Amino acid sequence: MSVHISAQKGEISEKILLPGDPLRAKWVAENWLTEVKQFNAVRNMFGFTGLHKGERISVMGTGMGLPSISIYVTELFNEYDVQKAIRIGTAGGFQDHTKVGDVILAMTASTDSNINRRFTNGLDFAPHADFLMLQAAYQAAQQHGGCHVGGVSSMDYFYDETDSKERLRAHGVLAVEMEASALYSIAARKGRRALSILTVSDHVFTHESMDSDARERSLNNMVEIGLAALNA
Repeated sequence: MSVHISAQKGEISEKILLPGDPLRAKWVAENWLTEVKQFNAVRNMFGFTGLHKGERISVMGTGMGLPSISIYVTELFNEYDVQKAIRIGTAGGFQDHTKVGDVILAMTASTDSNINRRFTNGLDFAPHADFLMLQAAYQAAQQHGGCHVGGVSSMDYFYDETDSKERLRAHGVLAVEMEASALYSIAARKGRRALSILTVSDHVFTHESMDSDARERSLNNMVEIGLAALNA
């Protein structure tokens, strides 16, 4: 049992999906897993383990932002021996071709956070996804309408009023979110495999946003792709 996760050893699979929202973790467990057992409710950050197509899978919320996901991922890797972790979350699109409802596989994750520099004594480490899981997710996505593959940016400040959005867009960044960079950095340091699969829920420049029906359909796709990548 760790500080923020109340699971006993063996209650968490080596393969885990990580939505930001703990209620989304509950939704995934209820709709995709069988023989489900809840392993965490500390701070209402719900976590569940069950079976998907005979494979043991866990799913747990991580909260919002790099500090929050850093806490949970570090404990999952250190205390529960998680080997493969996939973030499933939403993002704000930047490019003209990253439409609302599209799925993005985050090959790299830039950041304005100082967390990575703290880990590397001031160096600019470039966090990236695990290639084999990225490849498996890409192949699975072809059955769900395709996807975009490229860089995203994990930002500390949700209501950013600076011109950073324009600068990131000019560098080809596909979307903005708040967690992938920390997941990738910690996985690299711990020798684990990580990927972020994101659904564009709104567009930063056009101000379009997803309606409830479209959100459900596209989030379904993201979960299916994530499960396929974990089991590949």
